[in-house]
Amino acid sequence: MTPAQKAAIASVAGVVLASAGLLAQIGQREGRWYQPAPDMVGVLTVCDGITGPDVVPGKTYTDADCNALSIKHVEAHGAKLLQCIKVRITQGYYDALASWAYNVGTGAACGSTLVRLLNQGQYRAACQQLPRWNRAGGKVVRGLTNRRMAELAQCLQSIPQPAKGLA
Repeated sequence: MTPAQKAAIASVAGVVLASAGLLAQIGQREGRWYQPAPDMVGVLTVCDGITGPDVVPGKTYTDADCNALSIKHVEAHGAKLLQCIKVRITQGYYDALASWAYNVGTGAACGSTLVRLLNQGQYRAACQQLPRWNRAGGKVVRGLTNRRMAELAQCLQSIPQPAKGLA
């Protein structure tokens, strides 16, 4: 496969990774701010939880800016998450884990017990790790607890079913 073909596939996959449903979930769970401000642990954040070099101190972002950044960041987090998952998952399972990874970072997600259990085929046990990720700055945060419970419910409802044999 040529680099151009790989890029085309990645581009198509990226659109799927930033589905309208996932973007809506993240937007609802993160909230939207049009001016950069520190989050609860002091990380400069804008729009729907965007951090990093795309956050320009003092800039006022528009809805169009935020939408474009959200798509870019959801695609990037989703692609990195899928690189560390070695088993088949459903769209709903992916959406729950992508929301979590978007919030905690893909480095933390990919190095987690959750992903280790998932890659061992322990789908339910992997989902049940989500509530452990409810802290910021070492303190339990009610909003994160609520978010993880919503992600847990979605994850458990979306566990892939074993393929049925042909009769």
